[in-house]
Order: sequence, then C-alpha cells, then structure tokens
Amino acid sequence: MMPFEPSRVREFLRALGVEYRPRAILCVSAHWETGDPMLGGASWPPTIHDFYNFPPMLYEQRYPAAGDPALAAQALALLNGAGFMAAMDGERGFDHGAWVPLMLMYPEADIPVVQLSVQPMRDAGHHLRLGRALRGLRDEGVLILASGGATHNLADLRQSSEGEPPVAYAGDFDDWLCAAVTTGDEAALVAYLEAAPEARRNHPTPEHYLPLPVALGAAYDPNGRVLHRSFGFGTLSMSAFAWD
Repeated sequence: MMPFEPSRVREFLRALGVEYRPRAILCVSAHWETGDPMLGGASWPPTIHDFYNFPPMLYEQRYPAAGDPALAAQALALLNGAGFMAAMDGERGFDHGAWVPLMLMYPEADIPVVQLSVQPMRDAGHHLRLGRALRGLRDEGVLILASGGATHNLADLRQSSEGEPPVAYAGDFDDWLCAAVTTGDEAALVAYLEAAPEARRNHPTPEHYLPLPVALGAAYDPNGRVLHRSFGFGTLSMSAFAWD
C-alpha cells in the first residue's frame, strides 16, 4: 500500500528517482524465487499482483515499463561466464517487489527494467558473487536495484504510528545492518545469520535479505551509504542503502 498511504519512505522513494536517472534498471526482487538465477527477458513485462486480501485499487495498478531483452541477454552471458547456471524467462512480468518502488521512483515508467531472481536455498555468499559478476553493467549506466527488506518478520507486525520507536529486536538488527554497510564489513554482511543480533527472528526466511548482497557485490567500494531509515508496523525496517 506504500504508493497510496503517506509515509516517509514513500517521499524518500519519490526523491530517489530524481537523484538517479539510469539508462536501464536491473531489479533483484525478493518476490522472484528460483533454484538457479533467472532473468526476465520479456519485451513488455506484465504487472504481477502477487498478494492477497488487499483493497481492489491495488489490483488495478499497472507498471507499463518496457523490458530490455538485450540487457537480459548481456546479464545472462555475464552470469554464465562466471559459472552460474543462469537462464532466461521470456514471459515473466514485474512482481510487486519491483513495481511498487519503481512506480514511486519512476512514475512515468520510461526506463527499461529487467528482473533478476533470488535463490533462497543458496546463501548470501552466492548472492554476493552474483553481484560481482554483474558489476560491469554499472559502467554502462545500469542501476542495480536490490528490493527486499532490512527486516521482514510478517508474523510479528504491531500497530504503530510513524516515528514510533521500533520493537527492540528489529531496531537492534537495523542498527547492526546500517553499521555493517557504512563500514564496508562485507564478511559480516555475508555471515549475517551468525553476525547479526537475532538474525533469524528478523528474517525467518532469507529471501528479503538476499537482494542486499547482490548490490554489495556489484560495488567497487564495499563502504556504503545509508539513504533512508524508517519503520512500519513496529518490525518492518524500510532502511535503504547505496554503494556508489
């Protein structure tokens, strides 16, 4: 519901689209899970409404950005060249991990988008290597956008108002994550399950964390910046980072 409800993160994403104007976007989404890396190769990907029991207006939304089959093929070659068993899906559309932030960042849908899946049965080190294989795309004006969640325990949501302090365990993990990103602690970010406070409570399943090491792997300098911090429902961190 982020596009429809006032929040700090909504305004942040709108401003972020003004700051970054890439020629194309490679979006790594927590909502596309596969056994091996998959790239979306459709010329005009449809909008996927992969959620249930939300207001009807959300199902009416469409994000009509073009795909970029040439970029998908280039990324596929880079991944296969690095030893990954990657493949392409020529029909898959944009899931809400892609189109919700993108409709706020680029509401005109005028930048081509290619999606990359995550592999929840593989660890963060695997996803770091994915990013390293794709690093060269940055030099060609491609924004590697990692869309997941800094914390993601949906079973423990709380009623809270904007600006209210988060639940302690979620706040502790978010503090740790921000510190690890800004100090470039790549080893800790890869070994987050052992290094971070209450990692499994904040991420009962790994798919919402795994886009982050892809972005980290694509960085030339592991020292990142914190772009935004806020919480929703007491336990959902909306922290966002950049590696320049």
